[in-house]
Amino acid sequence: MGTLADHIEAYIKRMLRESQTNSVELSRAQLADTFACVPSQINYVLTTRFSLERGYVVESRRGGGGYIRVGRVPVADRYTHAMQILQTIGDELEEKQLNDILACFRDMQWISEIEMRRIRGIVQQEVSTVSQGKELLRASLARALLFWIVKSAE
Repeated sequence: MGTLADHIEAYIKRMLRESQTNSVELSRAQLADTFACVPSQINYVLTTRFSLERGYVVESRRGGGGYIRVGRVPVADRYTHAMQILQTIGDELEEKQLNDILACFRDMQWISEIEMRRIRGIVQQEVSTVSQGKELLRASLARALLFWIVKSAE
């Protein structure tokens, strides 16, 4: 069984799949009631699991009439979107950024859950062999592996 954050994420993603507009409007308080948690837990899920790097846009307005609007980034074509994501990889890449990019590729169905774990494992294994320049090596490996995946799927 997953964590509370996993359940909240799955709930929001299910709502997005069922939406005709690729976006949903939610109430932070209602979500907190539904999952018997504090609203800050909802904020945590939105911040960590629905970021722009993962292919989502989140709008939020607090207060009595407040709402949260979560939507998928509009994608004209999958190849262009994947290449745009690859271009966001700079000279250095933190582990969290890598995880976000891999999750986005998984959500776009470029890679499976197993492939995501394998890529993460390969990168972690190689990065652990160097004492300096870990972020530089992580960026280089991630860019090469993901570019190969996108090009081979053309």
